[in-house]
Amino acid sequence: MGNGIAPLGLGLGWRPELALMIERHRDLQFVEVLAEDLDAQGSLPAPIERLRDRDVIVVPHGVSLSLGGAEPLDRTRLEALGRLATRLGAPLVSEHIAFVRAGGVEAGHLLPLPRTRAMLDLFVANVRVAQDALPVPLALENVAALLEWPHAEMDEATFLAEVLDRTGALLLLDVANVHANARNHGWDPLAYLDRLPLDRVAYVHVAGGVEHEGLYHDTHAHPIAPPVLDLLEELASRAALPGVLLERDDRFPSDVEVASELNTIRSAVLRGDNRRKQGVA
Repeated sequence: MGNGIAPLGLGLGWRPELALMIERHRDLQFVEVLAEDLDAQGSLPAPIERLRDRDVIVVPHGVSLSLGGAEPLDRTRLEALGRLATRLGAPLVSEHIAFVRAGGVEAGHLLPLPRTRAMLDLFVANVRVAQDALPVPLALENVAALLEWPHAEMDEATFLAEVLDRTGALLLLDVANVHANARNHGWDPLAYLDRLPLDRVAYVHVAGGVEHEGLYHDTHAHPIAPPVLDLLEELASRAALPGVLLERDDRFPSDVEVASELNTIRSAVLRGDNRRKQGVA
């Protein structure tokens, strides 16, 4: 795939509410677990152990490192993430281009970064600290943001591309977040893809959302919007995708509905693959 990461295939975010469905769905090749929900030193949930026995890849996905925070990274959190990756035999871990705390206050949300040169330098420095502490490669995820900081010195694609270039990190590209930000902030999602090093994609997130009072909300609780599937197809037409994962965090649908969404994702990727192989723009 060009980034040293083995193909992951089709995946689903593991949640207790989806555990039985995931166990029954034998086509899934990987799952993503919220790192903070697991004890890196205690016993793993039995359903996750059974998935590992089936050689399903389990990727820890962190939400609390606060890589964009001004304070030094919490070594305890870093060490726990590293231990969990080793415990799971994970090929990589992932985190967000965001901050979640400041001055000791926890936001409880992934907050976007000011896109300034000073923030870029800070974020790169924090990513390098994390990379040095982790036993496996780190993939960074773009986040959805309803609001942007004023006085930006670069756009989102430039910030992301520079982070990847200066750190050598992998990319967890969330196409639902790309759609949300493009829709809400008035930019072209295809031009955004044009400017990213797509050979650095480790895997892709797909999720549902909803339009409300003129804004698109990335809820992880609604069906996938057609423009997100179109963007996934477009991405697959530009680069071979090592893995694509569906996120669902609330209003959990039936097994049949989840399976249908997974099939829809697979079809979008196949359409994009066919276009790429045939040289169709």
